[in-house]
Amino acid sequence: MTVRPIIALCWVLSACTRREPSPTATPGTTAPPAADPRVDTPASPPRAFGERVAERDALVRDLARQGVKHERVLAALRRVPRHAFIPDSVKGMAYADQPLPIGSGQTISQPFIVAFMTEAVAPRPTDKCLEIGTGSGYQAAVLAELCERTWSIEYIPELAEQAQKNLAGLGYRIELRTGDGYVGWPEAEPFDVIVVTAAPQKVPQPLLDQLAVGGRLVIPVGARSEVQVLERWTRTSLGRGANAFIVDRLLDVRFVPFLGDGGR
Repeated sequence: MTVRPIIALCWVLSACTRREPSPTATPGTTAPPAADPRVDTPASPPRAFGERVAERDALVRDLARQGVKHERVLAALRRVPRHAFIPDSVKGMAYADQPLPIGSGQTISQPFIVAFMTEAVAPRPTDKCLEIGTGSGYQAAVLAELCERTWSIEYIPELAEQAQKNLAGLGYRIELRTGDGYVGWPEAEPFDVIVVTAAPQKVPQPLLDQLAVGGRLVIPVGARSEVQVLERWTRTSLGRGANAFIVDRLLDVRFVPFLGDGGR
């Protein structure tokens, strides 16, 4: 395993969701195609897509100023209506670059964190993507805009139910499961992209096992009482050995703890 040093000089210490410089990525198209097989396209698109567009545009400009460069990632953040994934009590703050509460003691990540982590794994239109920690569904929606197919696992049943409603209401076709993200989704492996939005003490081995050769996993690692490190694991060959991965240490962060076996 080749370990690269931390490449970021800034710290992001605000409360993140289970779900942060700029990794190298190949620019793609600036917007998804009109008839995208990953998203249902009703005669009248859900109203949320047409709401608060100017606020999303301003947010994306701010993310670009902070160093997010991948055009497809910025286009996804511009399209996905973040206000559709948060409670009414905080909807007015939907496009502030900060985490917000979504219930059950969890939060939706600040948009910079979502953009940074997504850029770090550079999803391609042909990729199979897995998210661990669905929350209210926002990160899953961003991945659905970028990947061919998206799977997501949520540990808390109430949040999983809410995410299902949020995503279905916007027409996103995502495979959702309630359960322990530590074990991943072995029936659907291998994955080209895995995004983990909670911090385990160490990277779960089942997730590494389910990563395709050339696949990228981004995950915060560390104890809940300490500053954690956002890591990117890139599989370079088959096997479990140290030489099968390159590890990049990207950013110091604070995430909520990984629930289930990964938090032990």
